[in-house]
Amino acid sequence: MTVKFEDIVDANDFVSCGQMYTNQAFLNKETGKIYWHSDFGDTEDELPEDIEDKKYIEIPHKNELELGKQLVLDFAYQHLANEVDDIEMIFRRRGAYAEFKALLERKGILEKWYEFELQAQESALKRWCKENEIKFQD
Repeated sequence: MTVKFEDIVDANDFVSCGQMYTNQAFLNKETGKIYWHSDFGDTEDELPEDIEDKKYIEIPHKNELELGKQLVLDFAYQHLANEVDDIEMIFRRRGAYAEFKALLERKGILEKWYEFELQAQESALKRWCKENEIKFQD
């Protein structure tokens, strides 16, 4: 079974838009169908009764792929080396991503961050697919 890579990226975005385990997505490795679940509302699909079966795999949250704070720091070391300490302080408080993005906006490199983040997400998800024997098409 081959899955559209874009569908895996979309599912990862959904899963990662909240705290871990708030939103979940499960890929049926036999059919390629992705089932969506959120604690905050109805989703189009009911989760199958056999969701615990090995034919399903949960789409990982960005933190499970090391795409959270560490990715921000990797970007900061490359593009804002003089401000890494300040950025580390930002991530010790609530609302860190909003504050970080405001800093990037002031520096004129917000788009560079989005490109960096997307490239890292795609690389991490491709590795995850390979590790879990999920075939995808770009």
